[in-house]
Amino acid sequence: MDLLNTLVDKGFRRESPTREEALAVLATSDDDLLDVVAAAGKVRRHWFGRRVKLNYLVNLKSGLCPEDCSYCSQRLGSKAEILKYTWLKPDQASQAAAAGVAGGAKRVCLVASGRGPTDRDVDRVSDTIKAIKEQNEAVEVCACLGLLSDGQAERLREAGADAYNHNLNTSEATYGDITTTHTYADRVDTVRKAHAAGLSACSGLIAGMGESDEDLVDVVFSLRELDPDSVPVNFLIPMEGTPLATEWHLTPQRCLRILAMTRFVCPDAEVRIAGGREVHLRTMQPLALHLANSIFLGDYLTSEGQAGQADLEMIADAGFEVEGAGRETLPEHRAAGRGGCGSHEGGGACGSAPAEEGCGSAPAEGGCGSAPAAGGRGSAATAEPVVAGEARTDLVAVRRRGAGTDLAPNA
Repeated sequence: MDLLNTLVDKGFRRESPTREEALAVLATSDDDLLDVVAAAGKVRRHWFGRRVKLNYLVNLKSGLCPEDCSYCSQRLGSKAEILKYTWLKPDQASQAAAAGVAGGAKRVCLVASGRGPTDRDVDRVSDTIKAIKEQNEAVEVCACLGLLSDGQAERLREAGADAYNHNLNTSEATYGDITTTHTYADRVDTVRKAHAAGLSACSGLIAGMGESDEDLVDVVFSLRELDPDSVPVNFLIPMEGTPLATEWHLTPQRCLRILAMTRFVCPDAEVRIAGGREVHLRTMQPLALHLANSIFLGDYLTSEGQAGQADLEMIADAGFEVEGAGRETLPEHRAAGRGGCGSHEGGGACGSAPAEEGCGSAPAEGGCGSAPAAGGRGSAATAEPVVAGEARTDLVAVRRRGAGTDLAPNA
């Protein structure tokens, strides 16, 4: 296909596709799907080889969020029967992080529900970051705490944070349809605050909320303009007790097209498969490794992922390798300017604008802030078709282990 050859050439040059080209990727047929994956895989391997970065979530504070994000199991008014607990102590969070690091994770993502941190909360998280770094100096720490006030990003950076996550989630035009307690502009502002403070910005999206192809292209192009180093792609986990519990619009094939489109638009960024990969990609997960160079290991914030050992076996069986702690994830031109803008030609301007609420800001799931167990949701596909309008409790399990419990975490 001429389209795919053009997109590969542009990806090698870090040149943006046109909107029409991005939309065309989403519109490709199932007959062409393997060609799409192969083309986007060339771009992925050009910038990241066959390495897969592992990330591990620690939910520092679960539930009881005042924000009304429709996708979030921790939202105001949620009836989801998730774990609810207040702040973990630094030593508890450090122990949880250690399980992920022992499983191969090189980045730990510290997530807390809420609109945004108070200054006391920043102190708590700073103490947690220091405790984790004392235990493992090489580990990367990403904070995901919601909307940041002036000076808070700088304080997190001084405490040792390497990155800050705050997702845009969906297009600006439809943002008000999923959240009313903060704005799209608030999220953009937080990403820019993280950039300006010298933190590596992490910002992505949630697919599967009923959005159009145009919405998906809009949000990914907005992310390219903001120029985050990491782009988590979440697939909605429809949790019982949330307004989007029956939103089942995704197929494995559509998920692969979305990941391919994201790779073409953000060719040299760390594209991460975040929440929902087990639920929606199912047995197609290994193919997605040809598009993304990063995944979450084990469980998510409020739901279970597949067993951590299964993640490692999947990576090896697919012919990829876990990225070691001593290896730089980002291409040289990005790593040299981490925390700043302009690593894309024509990329977003850093600090030019005056940023995530709390819920849905993080990397991994339909829970607060992000975007990953014994007996968790595995990669096996169900024989039953997934139909929009039907809740699928067989595919979604509430997390009952790890942080906030007395049971061992899944890593």
